[in-house]
Amino acid sequence: MGHAGRRIWIIGASAGIGAALARALAGQGAQLILSARDGDALEVLATECGGAQALPLDLGQPETLAAVVKRLALEAPLDAIICTAALYDPGRVADIDPAQAEAMVRVNILGMIEVARQCPPLLRDGGQLVLFGSVAGYIGLPGGQPYSATKAAVNNLAETLAVELAPRVDVRLVCPGFVQTRLTARNDFAMPAIITPEQAAEAVLRGMQRRGFEIHFPRRFTWVMKLVRALPYALSLRLLRRLG
Repeated sequence: MGHAGRRIWIIGASAGIGAALARALAGQGAQLILSARDGDALEVLATECGGAQALPLDLGQPETLAAVVKRLALEAPLDAIICTAALYDPGRVADIDPAQAEAMVRVNILGMIEVARQCPPLLRDGGQLVLFGSVAGYIGLPGGQPYSATKAAVNNLAETLAVELAPRVDVRLVCPGFVQTRLTARNDFAMPAIITPEQAAEAVLRGMQRRGFEIHFPRRFTWVMKLVRALPYALSLRLLRRLG
């Protein structure tokens, strides 16, 4: 199954993996609806994507999501909804900025819950709801809070939805490793197996066309993290202390 002719809504499309997905899907002939906070960037991207529909929203303000959902409910059903939107500001727990942590929870968790609550009725039977968690949500990494905690919540939310929405909606969880974006550019540490947004988009689209719940990449990194998560705490925490 290809993506030509499919109606796909990308939330968080203005930059990073979201923008790379939009360009890749446009190249395959998908009919796109693009959303993000940055309306100007959306308009530029929509033009690049052959006149895609640009509908700005902010997941930190659920009423803006509701307004777009209400508008799209009047149109043809969607084949897929992909939500990549997230705020990123990891750090040590003692150094957390409470205001920034609250904003991250509002977007990364509460905003994603609103997507999960409001958006599934827009999908055709068998349509895909694709939520972006993260490898960072597999296990509590030193220096990863509060971002890691929010992504652990998204991973958990997607697992619940995969059960609650089946079989009408095909729920997918995307867990990327390190991807070269304006967000990860803020990291001051070596990022193993880092890939480009275009490589990430290719992995996501390939995964959407296959069976299975989780789409994780790059595998040479994600399988290591899965192994660490599977270890008894006596071993995994000892390993993490060395990293910290």
